[in-house]
Amino acid sequence: MHDDTIRSLIAPHPDDAPALGAPGRAWLSYGGLRALSDRVEAGLRAAGVGAADRVAIVLPNGPEMAAAFVTVAQAATTAPLNSAYREDEFAFYLEDLKAKAIVVEAGYDGPALAAANRFGLTVLRLERDEADSAGTFTLTPDHATEATPAGTPGPGDVALILHTSGTTSRPKIVPLLHSNVAASARHIAQSLALTPDDRCLNVMPLFHIHGLVAAVSASLSAGASVWCAPGFDALRFFGWLKDARPTWYTAVPTMHQAILARAPRNAEIIAEANLRFLRSSSASLPGPVMTKLAETFGAPVIEGYGMTEAAHQMASNPLPPRAQKPGSVGLPAGPDVRIAHETEDRLLADAGPDAVGEVVISGPNVTPGYEGNPDANARSFFEAEGRRWFRTGDQGAFDAEGYLALTGRLKEIINRGGEKVSPLEVDGVLSDHPAIAQVVTFALPHAKLGEEVAAAVVLREGAEATEREIRDFASGRLADFKVPRKVVIVDEIPKGATGKLQRIGLAEKLGLAETA
Repeated sequence: MHDDTIRSLIAPHPDDAPALGAPGRAWLSYGGLRALSDRVEAGLRAAGVGAADRVAIVLPNGPEMAAAFVTVAQAATTAPLNSAYREDEFAFYLEDLKAKAIVVEAGYDGPALAAANRFGLTVLRLERDEADSAGTFTLTPDHATEATPAGTPGPGDVALILHTSGTTSRPKIVPLLHSNVAASARHIAQSLALTPDDRCLNVMPLFHIHGLVAAVSASLSAGASVWCAPGFDALRFFGWLKDARPTWYTAVPTMHQAILARAPRNAEIIAEANLRFLRSSSASLPGPVMTKLAETFGAPVIEGYGMTEAAHQMASNPLPPRAQKPGSVGLPAGPDVRIAHETEDRLLADAGPDAVGEVVISGPNVTPGYEGNPDANARSFFEAEGRRWFRTGDQGAFDAEGYLALTGRLKEIINRGGEKVSPLEVDGVLSDHPAIAQVVTFALPHAKLGEEVAAAVVLREGAEATEREIRDFASGRLADFKVPRKVVIVDEIPKGATGKLQRIGLAEKLGLAETA
C-alpha cells in the first residue's frame, strides 16, 4: 500500500539503485536521493519555508533541476518556472503564485532575482559540485531567516503548481496534489511497462508537466533511472544516446523531427541504441513522422495525450503487441476518458465511431480545480454519473477499437510545438505599443511546429510602425516562444457573424494558411 505522495514514489527502491544521471557525472542512487530529500527539507525549514509554502524553482535543465523538483516537493509546494521569462513575466507569476521563496543557481543575477526582490522572497542559492553525483546540491539562503516548525505534506496537499494558458486574459493556476502527481506517475509507468531496468533520456524542459511527470516522476515510481540532458540539442542528441544507453526517451514532435533530420549520419549509434520504445506527447505527432521514427529506430513510437490539468497523461497508444495508430492519441491510460456534449453538462450516451464531442476526463490524476478562479471551474467541471468530469477543450471521437482521435480544438490556445501560448496575453502586450489601435493574436499553421504565433494589427490614425518594430517591442516583454513570428498590418480585422473578433480561422481569412 502506498500513501500517494512523491515521497512514496521513491521510498521502496534499493539504496544502491541508480536514480539520476547526467553527462560526465556519477549516478545519484535512490538512497542518495532520499538522503538529499531529508537535507532539503531540513534546509527549507531552517530558512523559514513551511510545508504549505510555495517555492519557485528557476534553474537550467539538468539533474539538479530534476532533483530540486523531487526533493522540494516533498517538503513544500513547487512552482518550476521557465528561465527564459523576462522580469515582468517572473513578477506576474511570482505574485500570482504567492511564492514564499525562490531557488536559483549560486551565481545567478538575472531577471528572476530582480522580480523576487520586488516581493521580498526568500532567495535560496543552489550550489553544486561537478565532482558530486548528478543532482546533488545544497541550498543556502541569501539572508538569515527565522526557522519554521517541521511538517510533511500529505496526499491531499499541493505538490506542484503550474500556470496554464487559458482563453481568459490571465493564465490560470493549476494546483496538482501529491495524490494527482503520484497517480499520474504510476499510470504512465504502467502504460509504458516501466521496470527498474529502464532508463529514460530526458531532453524535455523541467518546467513543463511532460518532463516533470512522464520522464522524471514516472521513472522514479518504477525504480528506473533518468539521465538528464541539459535541454534539447539535436546536434548532441546522438552522443547522449550513446553515453546514456537509455531504453526510451520522450519528446515533443518538433524534437523528434529534428532528431530524424540528423538520423542518417548517426546510423551506427542508432543501430547500437536498442531502444525499447520512443514516446511523443504535448502536441499532435504527424502520422508520417510516427512511421518514419519507428522505421529509423526499429522501435514502436508511443504517442500520448496529456495536459497540465491531468498531471499530464490521459491517453496513450499501447505497447506491442497492440497497434500504435498514427493520428490517434491511443487508449485511455489512467483516467476515464469519455465524450461529452460540447455545450450541455452531459456525457454522450452513444460514444461510437461517429460520436464527436468534447473529450472529458475523470480520475485520481485530475486537478481538484483552478485556484481562485470559480468562473473557470464552473465552465470546466461538471457532474455526471455520480462523478466529476473535466472538460479538456479538445474535440474528439473514439474509433471502433476504442482509440481516441482528436478532431479539433475548442479552445483558442496556440500550441507551438508543445509550448502553449495564450493569445490574450500577447494581445495585452502588443496593445501597449503606442502605434497600435487594435490587435488580435492567432494561430498560424506551421509545417513543423503545428502552430506558430501570429498577430493582426490595426495602426492608430497617422501612426507608423513596421512588422520588425512591433516584433522587437514584443521581444522585450515576452519570452521568445510567445513573440509573434508574423505580424500583419491591416486596415480592418475580419469579424465573425456577431461582430466579435474571431481568432480561430483568422489565418485562412487573411489568406495566410496556404503560405505557412
